[in-house]
Amino acid sequence: MPGIRFNGLPAMLQDILLVVFAYLIGSVSSAIIVCKAMGLPDPRTQGSNNPGATNVLRIGGKKAAAVTLLGDSLKGLIPMLAAHALDAAPLILALTGMAAFLGHLYPVFFGFKGGKGVATALGVQFGLHWMIGAGVGLIWLFVAKVMNISSLAALVAMALAPLIVWLVWPAPQLLVMQLVLSLILFWRHRSNIRNLLSGAEGKISKEAGPD
Repeated sequence: MPGIRFNGLPAMLQDILLVVFAYLIGSVSSAIIVCKAMGLPDPRTQGSNNPGATNVLRIGGKKAAAVTLLGDSLKGLIPMLAAHALDAAPLILALTGMAAFLGHLYPVFFGFKGGKGVATALGVQFGLHWMIGAGVGLIWLFVAKVMNISSLAALVAMALAPLIVWLVWPAPQLLVMQLVLSLILFWRHRSNIRNLLSGAEGKISKEAGPD
């Protein structure tokens, strides 16, 4: 069924506005807003200094972390659902997902200092296709259950995510998006990788989930 198209608005302009919208909604930091609303310290100044759900758990507990995790996921999901509603082509879907993800990592509203992006990436994947999101999520849950390390679960899930995209929706633009997204996630988790190699990475029992 054809997607929604706004009368009088050129398709190219509509696509540009969609990508800009994705970046702006991605730039809304759930962690900072939740902590401020709940009277908690700024997550950029406490714990790991990362505005993500895991760090919010450290400084504010499970409820604050759960709300942060939900918010970060929705930042990726909502723009992708909007793109589908507009019947966006694979290239625009890819650009929309990447814009939401980069908005979380480099938020214009918060000095371009954001989180590591796993929850937002998962939201993008669910919004792209529920089978992609479910596949990545199940891998995260399996590795987390077996190894009890959140960052390792995230790294394994995102390393396999391009394969899942290729199996479910093998559009070249979407595969490239996921490859770039996964590479950036590995770069953002470089300190976690060092800790994993040295055996110093924290256990999931003390964490909230994807950060």
